[in-house]
Amino acid sequence: MTSAVTGTSEIVRLMTTHTSERDLQWLKDGLQAAVALELSTLPPYLCGYWSVKSSSSDAARLISHIAVDEMFHMGLVSNMLTAIGGTPRIVEAATNISYPGELPGGVRPQLSVYLSGLTKNYVKEVFMEIEMPEHPLAFTSEGVPTIGAFYDALLDAFKDVNPTIDPARQLTSNVGAANKLVPMADLGVIEESIALIKEQGEGTADSPSGGDAPAHYYRFGELYHGHKLRWTGTDWKFDGDPVAFPDAYPMGRLTAASWPDPTPDVAALLTTFNQTYTAMLGHLDKAWETGSASELGASVGTMYQLASPARSLMQMPLPDSDGTQTYGPEFLVVPT
Repeated sequence: MTSAVTGTSEIVRLMTTHTSERDLQWLKDGLQAAVALELSTLPPYLCGYWSVKSSSSDAARLISHIAVDEMFHMGLVSNMLTAIGGTPRIVEAATNISYPGELPGGVRPQLSVYLSGLTKNYVKEVFMEIEMPEHPLAFTSEGVPTIGAFYDALLDAFKDVNPTIDPARQLTSNVGAANKLVPMADLGVIEESIALIKEQGEGTADSPSGGDAPAHYYRFGELYHGHKLRWTGTDWKFDGDPVAFPDAYPMGRLTAASWPDPTPDVAALLTTFNQTYTAMLGHLDKAWETGSASELGASVGTMYQLASPARSLMQMPLPDSDGTQTYGPEFLVVPT
């Protein structure tokens, strides 16, 4: 059992621990923090996705694809933690995540992640900031710790600690059309998995590629700038083919943990959503506690049930907004 992750600066603490003191417990704590970090990206991305009126639009498919990648990354990290004798605590991680708020662990502390419908500002202020590379190819680096730097530290610790790898309770599954959740059989697979997480999220030091498409940061950049990323022969610029921004439901910015004084019909939808979200997280906990593929499948099925109440909420006007803004989901963990 890993020790509890406490406070919002856990990753900062881990990153400032001297490398000579990064032992097996440090690695377990770091992987639990990574589980929380990957989980925290799903609510904002899903709010953006569900707010797009046409789920068949290029923008909706883009955001959906990236959300699935984040679920995949959380699965890979959960397998890593399980492989070294830990157990992912997903309900606990979600309970400690709040919106608006910082990313878990103190990564990118200047960033406040909030929930909203899709707008260009939301793409720039939240989506692109979450995925910010250590050295963006199309922007000046801000010189702040990034998710990629944290994963580099985890990989270094794996190599230094060289922990015993246990295949028990690890899960295998297809996560979306392109991602295959694999067991962490040895350090080689772990290294490949961490490289894939970084590549899909931020590209590499000299390329925006995330595999068969630009990494998440650059794909969000294309949506924000309205143009594909293009190599000019000397540098990368967002001035390629046009990228259409979609029509979206105007979910208002959630400025507290929950919407104040909702009407009974809104409250019923919020309750349904939060109960379903909590059930999904519970299935994920059980999946890695027991190595149960059926629990993992149940979590996926429950996740799909979130879309209906979320989209219904996004069509219910907020009070005093003259119909210009609507409700949306809260992503609260509730008693079961």
